[in-house]
Amino acid sequence: MQQLKERIVKEGKVLPGNIIKVDGFLNHRVDTLLMRDIADEFAKHFDISKITLVLTAEASGIALATVCAERYGVPMVFAKKAKSDNIEGGLFRSDIFSYTYKRQVTQLVSKEWLHKEDKVLIVDDFLANGEALRGLVEIVEQAGAELVGIGVAVEKGFQGGGDRLRQAGYDLKSLAVIERADANGIVFRDDE
Repeated sequence: MQQLKERIVKEGKVLPGNIIKVDGFLNHRVDTLLMRDIADEFAKHFDISKITLVLTAEASGIALATVCAERYGVPMVFAKKAKSDNIEGGLFRSDIFSYTYKRQVTQLVSKEWLHKEDKVLIVDDFLANGEALRGLVEIVEQAGAELVGIGVAVEKGFQGGGDRLRQAGYDLKSLAVIERADANGIVFRDDE
């Protein structure tokens, strides 16, 4: 998606540790018009008429997933990182290693909101090593629901998470795949 790539190049920053900072428009301060365009781009790839639910991880994927769910006319559910007192009944649970936080994180979804009849599109803002998405896929599988696909705004291709998900047979659509990010700038996979 050219519009997204241009924003990454213009406004993104490469920080030490291969961190790509795009919080000025994607995951802290949110450009809702860009989110709408991303949702529309995913709709070109996935058959959204089959989707009954959009699923994401807490917290930075929530904005994009909400816009996608609104555009597709379905609910959005996000996996929480901790059990709160307002969650009743059973939980689907996945333990992952967070690249961002450098620690083990638990993802939780109430069984009240994810069912075997659901057809799920997983949406997230960023894909690095793929652990968060792997955990969400595991939760969909625990529910016995159907995974329609995985939509990601920005993929750090050099970390291999997206390649592992594709090799596992999942329909993964990343709109901007970064192949290299360093002091010399950002290079996208299709630009080399």
